[in-house]
Amino acid sequence: MRMRTILVVFLLLLVPGLSGAGAATLTAGPGSPVGPDPYWRYDGNGGTDALRYNIQVSYDFGSRTLRGRTVVTMRAKQDLTSFTLDLLLPVSAVKVDGRTARFAKPLNHELKVVPPATIASGDIFRVDVTYAGKPDAYTYGGERNWLADRNEVVAMNQPHMAPWWFPSNDHPTDKAVFDVRVSVPRAKRVVSNGSLVSRTVSGTRATTHWRTVDPMATYLAFFAAGGYDVASGRTGKGIPYYYAVSQQLSSGDRTRAMRQLRQSGPVTDWLQGWLGKYPFTSTGGLVTGLDVGFALENQTRPTYGAWIYPSVVVHELAHQWFGDSVAVNRWKDIWINEGFATFSEVAYAAAHGGPSVASWLNGAYQDRCHESGSSFWTLDLTAPGAANIFDEAVYDRGAMVLAALQNRIGATALRDLLRTWVAQHHDGNASVAQFEALAASETGEDLDGFFDAWLRDGTVPSGAGNGLLHACS
Repeated sequence: MRMRTILVVFLLLLVPGLSGAGAATLTAGPGSPVGPDPYWRYDGNGGTDALRYNIQVSYDFGSRTLRGRTVVTMRAKQDLTSFTLDLLLPVSAVKVDGRTARFAKPLNHELKVVPPATIASGDIFRVDVTYAGKPDAYTYGGERNWLADRNEVVAMNQPHMAPWWFPSNDHPTDKAVFDVRVSVPRAKRVVSNGSLVSRTVSGTRATTHWRTVDPMATYLAFFAAGGYDVASGRTGKGIPYYYAVSQQLSSGDRTRAMRQLRQSGPVTDWLQGWLGKYPFTSTGGLVTGLDVGFALENQTRPTYGAWIYPSVVVHELAHQWFGDSVAVNRWKDIWINEGFATFSEVAYAAAHGGPSVASWLNGAYQDRCHESGSSFWTLDLTAPGAANIFDEAVYDRGAMVLAALQNRIGATALRDLLRTWVAQHHDGNASVAQFEALAASETGEDLDGFFDAWLRDGTVPSGAGNGLLHACS
């Protein structure tokens, strides 16, 4: 995610009782609504592993009502007499392996399902949920995330979006593959992740089917529906792309936005040369006409506001490696998403006529080194807290960490380190601690002091004193 620079970065609000100390375990017991993350304890659930989501939704723009039927294929991680999914909308029916199941909503965000018979550990089963409601009526974790008007809807947000439109184990550690079918009036187009499979018209409505074959975190799944100008083809390296720009924008803004989106292909190709093979089957992007103050790295197809600009395209496409393919292990690890994507902006600019990485770092350091005691330096990037995962320090100081590391080990060694990182954790999850360990292992250097100084000591790292930068002046 990259916030629009002219807006004030929003703070995540916590609902009392959802952010207790200490991580819950995934073996908390059958039916447990508690997931693995102490920042949002009700994200994800105990006892199940989602494998595939088959989502079918229809959306009514007049009433803003979403009706859905989602079949989730899951594996039991323990003997289950009940299990829980994350969903905000009211539910009318649930089946497990084709048999009617009892269900309840003990918490607004949780759907508890009691199958007709105990599910044995290791068994694969299918849960079929029918639901309907007005997504914009619901909040979770202090967030009201539904983005829509009478002409367009885009299901995009972070760290939470899925519970507003489909039932899931909503935590990045439980990735799955997706089929998404969306029914809307036939005059509108539907855009989602992955590859376009089909569009079927029936009367006044059309159903569009998109498929993602690479594992994806639930918050990265999205759909958009509205009037769009679209373009498709292949990048210079042969990667299929699909671009869409909202027709709610003026003609001039649509032209400018599409011109920016068309840079996604060359940027993806350059990133692939730097980081290794592009991790997915397609690329692209969508520019919405809705008023949104951030861009988001939806897997294969980032979403942007009308204010789209070149470096934000680099940022969101870099997230395809840093954040999407290699997802966080816990939300406290957000630096390995946002700091890495921001550094990618710096590296891309340096390779295309902009300041060198060392020059950028020196300038960034000189701009901020007088701010001792400010949150920019005191925030612990290894544990920023739920309210601070999108703090400026996570992005900009986060990028400075990698720039300083490049000054220390060299550009070739850093590139090799990043390529090893994304290869080792492809389609998986990783933590800050794992990156620190890999950096030390790959370079053969003792980097404990370096990472302490830049990530968590809470003071301004020395400049010339550690050979990384000029002294603060």
